[in-house]
Amino acid sequence: MIALVLLGVLALVGGGCACVVWAERGGPRWARVVAAVTLGAGELLRRSEKNRRRGLNRPTSDGDQVL
Repeated sequence: MIALVLLGVLALVGGGCACVVWAERGGPRWARVVAAVTLGAGELLRRSEKNRRRGLNRPTSDGDQVL
């Protein structure tokens, strides 16, 4: 069951990447929409990971860092 979910996610990611490339070459409107959603999701994931790392490296009140 987990393998099917992972394959589905992989298919969505691959399709999104293909739409990004196709939209750059002047693809149809729906491909540009899918490309924008794909790039937006990637940016959200990048920001959330950056915020998570900052939270781990934030010093505590006594000057020690949380690991």
